[in-house]
Parts: sequence; C-alpha cells; structure tokens
Amino acid sequence: MHIDKGVIDAHNKELLAVHRRKLAGVSETVTDPMISKLIEFEVAIPSWALGTGGTRFGRFTGGGDPRSLEEKIEDIGLLHALNRSSGAISLHIPWDIPADTGAIQALAAHHGLRFDAMNSNTFQDQPGQAQSYKFGSLQHVRAEVRLQAIEHNLEVIKYGVALGSTSLTVWLADGSCFPGQLNFREAFQHTLRGLEEIYAALPADWKLFIEYKAYEPNFYSMTVGDWGQSLLYASKLGPRAYTLVDLGHHLPNANIEQIVALLLMEGKLGGFHFNDSKYGDDDLTVGSIKPYQLFLIFNELVEGMDARGMDHARDLGWMIDASHNVKDPLEDLLQSVEAIMLSYAQALLVDRKKLKEAQQSGDVVMAQEVLQAAFRTDVRPLVAEARLRAGGALDPLALYRTQQVRKRLIKERGVSGVATGL
Repeated sequence: MHIDKGVIDAHNKELLAVHRRKLAGVSETVTDPMISKLIEFEVAIPSWALGTGGTRFGRFTGGGDPRSLEEKIEDIGLLHALNRSSGAISLHIPWDIPADTGAIQALAAHHGLRFDAMNSNTFQDQPGQAQSYKFGSLQHVRAEVRLQAIEHNLEVIKYGVALGSTSLTVWLADGSCFPGQLNFREAFQHTLRGLEEIYAALPADWKLFIEYKAYEPNFYSMTVGDWGQSLLYASKLGPRAYTLVDLGHHLPNANIEQIVALLLMEGKLGGFHFNDSKYGDDDLTVGSIKPYQLFLIFNELVEGMDARGMDHARDLGWMIDASHNVKDPLEDLLQSVEAIMLSYAQALLVDRKKLKEAQQSGDVVMAQEVLQAAFRTDVRPLVAEARLRAGGALDPLALYRTQQVRKRLIKERGVSGVATGL
C-alpha cells in the first residue's frame, strides 16, 4: 500500500505549531550541518524482518505479512515515505531470490530505495540441496560441502551486482557443540580458504563484511566467534574485507563501544546490525533495553569516523537485524530507526573539545558530565525537523496508526500469510 504525500503534508500541518515550539527548546544546539547529517543518514531494512518474527517455540502472526519480495519492497517504501531514513533494503538469499532483477530494481527505485548489503545463507539446508550444513559450511571437513557454500556466496554476489548492491555479508553458523567435535585450526583454515575464494570473486567496488557471533546455534565454539576472529579473517583477506558488528552477538556486558573504537582505528569496521538485548541475541527493538549503551556506541562512531575523515552516511553499512515476536513489524521498525536517529543526533551534540580536555586532565567527573549532557538532551524535535525537511512525517508512528496501515494490509493480504525469513 501507499501513503499519499498529501496525507503526510496534512499530518505535518496539524503538528507543525507544536513541533516549532519544541524545536525552539533545543534551538541553541541546532545547526544546519547537523540537520544535513541527519537527513543524509539512512538505515537499511532487512527483507526478512518485515514479517512477524518467531521464537524456537512458535510464530504468532498478526496478519498482513508480505507474501513476496515485491510486497516487502512496498513495505519498506512505506516506511521510507514516513521517516525518510529507511531508503535501503538488504536481501537474504535464497529467502528472497528475485525472479526478474530488472523489474525488482525498477520497483525499488520507484519507492526511492537502493539495495544495501546482500546476505548469504549457509546456516540452513534448502530444498533440493545436495550437501547438508549440519556440521558446518565453509569449515566442513568435506570439500564438496565447502564448495557448495562457496558457490552459493558467488551466486549471491551475482544477484547483488544485478541489483546494484556493493557489499556481501557472510555470517556463518559454523562451530561445534561438544569438545573434540572438530579441530579448531583446521576449521579456521578451511573457512579462510573459502572466504579467500569468495573475496577473489568480489567486483572491484565491493566490500566483504564478516559477521561474528559468540554462541548459537553452536554452544561450545563458533568458527567466527568474536570480533578478534572476524578481524583476523578480514586482515588476512585484504583491504576490502571488514568486520560487521551485530549488537546482539556478544557475551553479556561486552564493551561494544570499545570494540567499535578499535575496529575504526584499524580501518576494519564495515558496518552494523542494530538490535537490542537483555541476555544474548534477543533481536529486540533497537534502544528498548540499553539506550545509553547505544548512545555510547554512537559516540565512539562519530568520534572515530571524524578522526578518519569518513562520511557518516556512506562509509559504513547501517542495517537493522531484529525479530518482531509480539509487535507489528512495521511499527517496530519505525521505533528502531527512530532510536538509531536519536542516538546519532545525541552523539553529534557531544562537546568534543570539552570531552578531550577532561580526558587529558584526568577529570573523570567532567567527562561523565559531557557525555550525559548530550544523552539527556531531548533531541526528538531535532530528528523530527530533519525528517520534516526531507519530506517525511513529523510523527511517523502516529500517522501509521491513523492511517490504519496494518488493518489495510490484513484486508489486502489476509491473516495467515507467513513471510520468508526470521
């Protein structure tokens, strides 16, 4: 479905006076360059997160899930029309193989969308698949299984080239559940050789993102189990291989902001999968559990990117990776994008000069004050202003509900459809 621009304009007109008053409250901190950065910043929406998410025990659809890649693109187009910060889609192959890449690319362009990182899938056996990934893919002891995984990644690259993507994300479920199940060194070496073949097949303007995860589905070891292992692979592969950070892929209480800072320092941070968690890879709404940590991560991102002269919007890959178990998926995605934009805006407000002075003088109290002053600033009017100038809705979630989008999607698509993906 589609929300007409006139509907968005009418919505904004009703809220404009109140918005102006709220914006005046943070006017001292608002600058046009800051607004421009917020307008340019976009977060890719994964194709697999547009339907109702599941758990290990079940999936409870709310109805209206997209039934095809075309409908997923339409849903992301709707999100982008509302918030103007969701102008990219990330595909997972083979969940979303385009039957006609030209038509899919044209449909995405119609909705103002580009294709972000392509994602391969060697953590599931697909119908008709010759070799099983039960005991791993690129790490597997049998060459024919490794070859199948390599060929799948090469196929994903071909689809990505046809759609205009310029990056590939590889996440491996490879690992072991029990001591002695595999030889750690051989598993690493097999995986590295497979990644080398995939890396060699990348087009000249492409990047390879290597995603790590501390545990799950394997619980004794993961072949790419942490940022150090990912960095080791990326360093051995070459300058176009990078580490990808998923916020849920760490052991509890990991200092993700420090990880981010060091990867940026080494020029090896490729991008993010945003979500939130209480215990592990919970895939909850971004910023719903640990909003201060999210801000601290963005604080390191802004400082580190500026130190390297990087473009905030384009030089790293930004994507949501979440599972919407009890929420309307589109509402959840609107909330997640908003949380990301708020944390980014707060990080832009940090007084870098004052923070540096506090760090250099050992003034721990003042360093905390500088960070918390930015975090405690209500930047919602600032983000809304950027959205308004970009042509989006002042209150995307409110307009979504006013327009009864989910009810209309259920009427159009039914209540029992299940989208591919999580």
